[in-house]
Amino acid sequence: MIEPPYTRDNLVAMLRSHDINPTHQRIEIAYALFSRGEHLSADQVLAIVNDRHSETSKATVYNTLNLFLEKKLIREVIVDPSKVFYDPNTAPHHHFYNIDSGELTDINASRITISGLPQLPEGMVTEGVDIIVRIRSGNRSDLTIRPAANRKTG
Repeated sequence: MIEPPYTRDNLVAMLRSHDINPTHQRIEIAYALFSRGEHLSADQVLAIVNDRHSETSKATVYNTLNLFLEKKLIREVIVDPSKVFYDPNTAPHHHFYNIDSGELTDINASRITISGLPQLPEGMVTEGVDIIVRIRSGNRSDLTIRPAANRKTG
């Protein structure tokens, strides 16, 4: 993997080193992901790429992200069934997911200790363990407990 700062030229070399043909659109998608170092959704990648050149389709973005996943250039982080982020950091780490802001931030893997994993089925090995800690503001006024309606008895 190359080190920052990421340029389109060194991303071309990275794509080639992973047996990916560096088309213009793939380079732009890689640049959107790696130059920012952020967790981005497919729609965010599409908006960033099309802000520069409005020629990339949603299908191309999804196909390219899937190719990058297959080649292990990025990780897919599913925070809930309707929210998927693509993470250019493939080193072992975990995440905080802020449910108020939708922001996903890294947690260094050395800051979490995991023990007591179940015995794996025969013939299986652990691929990895991903932890997502969902957080929210502790000052949410919308969580006020309201009394139950008065009930008449009689």
